[in-house]
Order: sequence, then C-alpha cells, then structure tokens
Amino acid sequence: MLEEIGVPYELKMLPFPPRVLARAFLDINPLGTIPALFDGVVSMTESAAICQFLAARYSKGNLDVGVDEADFGAYLNYLHFGEATLTFPQTLVLRYGRVETPERRQPQVADDYAKWFLARLRTLEPLLARQAFLCDRFTAADISVGYALLLAQHLGLHERFTPSVLAYWQRLQARGGFQRAMAAQHQAALAQHVPVTPSPDLGPPEPVIKAP
Repeated sequence: MLEEIGVPYELKMLPFPPRVLARAFLDINPLGTIPALFDGVVSMTESAAICQFLAARYSKGNLDVGVDEADFGAYLNYLHFGEATLTFPQTLVLRYGRVETPERRQPQVADDYAKWFLARLRTLEPLLARQAFLCDRFTAADISVGYALLLAQHLGLHERFTPSVLAYWQRLQARGGFQRAMAAQHQAALAQHVPVTPSPDLGPPEPVIKAP
C-alpha cells in the first residue's frame, strides 16, 4: 500500500510468530497478530481496515473508490474478500500443514482448507477474464486480494490458479509498488537482524526455554 501511495514510512520487522518471539509486541496488539499500523494517534491491526484507511486518507481518488462511483460496492466487497474469504482459510493450511510441530499437524485440515480457498478464488475467474483488475482500475482491493495470492504462492497453491487469476497475479507482481515493497521488506529484515525467509516458508518456531 505505502509503496503504491508513495508516502514515507518506517518498517519494523518482527520474527514469526511475534507472540512467541517478540513478546513486547503484545503490549501493542494483545492478539499478537501482524500487521500493525501507527499514524500519529491512530493505531490499527486489521489488514483490510489498514488498506481502506491508507487509501482513503492518502490516496483519495487513486487507490480508493468514491461512494458516488459505480464500483464503490465492488471495491468494498473485494477489499474485504481478500482478507476474510481468501486469506483466512490459508492461515489454517499454514498452521496445520507447516507451522505446527509434526505430531500436531493435521493434513486433512490443511487439504480441506486449501480446497476451500481455491473454490472461492475461482469465483474471480469470470471477472478477471473480462478486465485487468477487480474494479475499473487498480485499487486497494487488488492489494488485499494480492496478499492472499502471495500467501498462496508461498503455500504452493498458485500451481492450481485458474488462467485469468494466474495472469492477474502476474500483473500484480509486475507492478513497481509490489517490487519495491518486497525489496523494502528484505532490506529491513537484513538491517534489523530478522530472518529474511518469509514466515510462510518457515517451520515450527523454536521452543522458548525459560531459565529456572
């Protein structure tokens, strides 16, 4: 979002999962989930809401869609579709397929929710066969859905994308904002001594051993 908008920002990287490996983060977000956004007195922890906030405050008429525009309803729908419908099932694939220790993994759960994700993703195929983006132009909704597609790629689910969804994902990756964001994330991880391997590609976290 911020690279597409072009406003300066400070990126703080955290080891995954932060609720285990960066306990101080719980003082900011008791749920221990990421991301978190701080903008003056504003603090936010819901991904789709952060996208909507940034688009409305810093990119009005560009990454957001006005209430009087024909695509306003579609914009809001797809903005939240990315997080609520596409990302949610993948968190279960990630947890029960990779993050849990071997004895706690649930292959059937991971497989069922992978199919759940792909079935819902396929609903975008007719739309993306007709147009380049989810609305009449690139918006924050594409960033929301794009994150879900990025996670799917880490989980190996991109090999099962339908043709128009795959072409759409390739268009998103070709954008300068996406490439700058990936580079900024990598450089921040190096500078802050956080693993550069994306968290979906990591295994279970190392156990935290407390001194007696």
